[in-house]
Amino acid sequence: MPDERLRRKLAAILYADVVGYSRLTGEDEDATHRRLAEYLDSIAANVERHHGRVMHYAGDAVLATYAAAVDAVSSAIEIQQELRKRNDELPQDRKVEFRIGVNLGDVIEDRGDVYGDGVNVAARLESLAEAGGICISESVHTSLGTKLSLCYRFAGEQRVKNIERPVRAYHVDAPVPGNSARATREPADKPAIAVLPFTNMSGDPEQEYFSDGISEDIITGLSRFHLFFVIARNSSFVYKGNSVDVKQVARDLGVQYVLEGSVRKAGARVRITAQLIHAATDRHIWAERYDRGLEDIFAIQDEISEAIITAVAPAFASAEAQRAQRKAPENLDAWDYAMRGNWFLSRRGRDDIAEARRLFGIALEIDPNSTLALSGLAFALCWVSNLGFEGDRDVIRKTAYDAALRAIDLDANDAWAHATMAFVFFTLRQLDAAIPEGKRAVALNPNLAMAQSLLAISYSWRGDHELAVQHAVLAERLSPRDPVQSMWSFARACAEFGAGNYERALEYARQTTEAMPRFPGGWRYVVSSLGHLGRLDEAHMARDQLLQATPGESLNLVRSVLPNLQSERMERLIAGLRKAGLPEG
Repeated sequence: MPDERLRRKLAAILYADVVGYSRLTGEDEDATHRRLAEYLDSIAANVERHHGRVMHYAGDAVLATYAAAVDAVSSAIEIQQELRKRNDELPQDRKVEFRIGVNLGDVIEDRGDVYGDGVNVAARLESLAEAGGICISESVHTSLGTKLSLCYRFAGEQRVKNIERPVRAYHVDAPVPGNSARATREPADKPAIAVLPFTNMSGDPEQEYFSDGISEDIITGLSRFHLFFVIARNSSFVYKGNSVDVKQVARDLGVQYVLEGSVRKAGARVRITAQLIHAATDRHIWAERYDRGLEDIFAIQDEISEAIITAVAPAFASAEAQRAQRKAPENLDAWDYAMRGNWFLSRRGRDDIAEARRLFGIALEIDPNSTLALSGLAFALCWVSNLGFEGDRDVIRKTAYDAALRAIDLDANDAWAHATMAFVFFTLRQLDAAIPEGKRAVALNPNLAMAQSLLAISYSWRGDHELAVQHAVLAERLSPRDPVQSMWSFARACAEFGAGNYERALEYARQTTEAMPRFPGGWRYVVSSLGHLGRLDEAHMARDQLLQATPGESLNLVRSVLPNLQSERMERLIAGLRKAGLPEG
């Protein structure tokens, strides 16, 4: 007959342990013990606040139980947030960081303590957690559902000591310190992308390094775009060698998009395929195939990785913009409004930019800290100023500067925010400030074509024509299929015009106006280039198109809205416009 003292129950178990405790005590035993005692007191108080109970301490470890998984995970998040604050005040080598594991399972309660596989799994999960992080079991993940606003990274099926079955584990990406774990989802949550390890289809195990290298390079490159979250390699690579279901991967990792691909080597050539998939609809957003010779395998790896990175980012942005356009107005959040704003901004007509400004404004009412909306608003205001649209230009430029500065303050490593500030400085006619900001954006993300195009325009107006052309060519090479690639052709038109290459300037300016017929900037270079080439009949027709795009366009307006630090360049632009018959004012 079973011992009546042994009682089984379902419980949420939290197990926490200090990272590197032996090292800490070896270096300063007294200080470490005092600090650990303080931290354990803090943990105990937190457990009690979340209706839990500390069952026992074991040196640097603590075991607690809760009636519900939501209480255990909420408690774990607040514990890590509190300890992070305390550790911020300490040197790196003296920080006392905990790993936390949380499991939901059967336990045996006896003599004021708990035992059993449920406890053992929690302890094993703790060992899988990152320093300062939390790792949960699938039972906890399922129990939580959507109760907490968290992101989860699937850590795979883990074989753990003394546990017969593999444990499916998830890392928890907690809210930033100061936000409650029970808080609602951020109003401008960015979608996430998982890059699966590319499949080696060559039948040669030695080629694994090549396919893995491409996947890792893509993860690194995409992570530089702050437009989306990219799941870390350790999480996405758990699927290596397995046949996967994209929808299941998306559920496991909490992502909306999955990038997968394959590598097949045959003789001295290699074929690489890649596709970006919207998980919910199983729809291919983008797909491409690359065939290359293998003269220099590392150069090929770099080339293909860069090509995929620079294709995926705009394909993602285009897909999200289209999704936001289709979404019902009552369901729009700050992210959706910002993506809608970017879609209108890419068209660059007077009415388009006005609508973009309105949408960015709504996004910022919902989420004042949306860097996407702040950068978009600053960009829109710069076009308003540079194209001579309505409003007090001094006020518009100041507002643009404030928005770009706010975006940088919120995320100093956002390359797009620095590219936006480069455009603001250009608009303020401060080319010597615009160029360093453009360089900063490129340093943060070498694959950001917009930063390259803005450098091209700034160099052109400063008179560095060779550099201007180089950056314009690079922008187009980086992102030849970008939905806003007309910006690259506009940058090239500016660069070629600055260098006095009017035929080439006309070619790229026409590409710009074909893509954006309502964009006055492109028409200015079409008209002026035709004027310099003596093709006056065509120049007159182009002038009429320019006046249609901007009814108040005149030579005085162009002088007042464009940077005139390089006066010779300005006078050449004006001279061509005058030959085409643009009115003085």
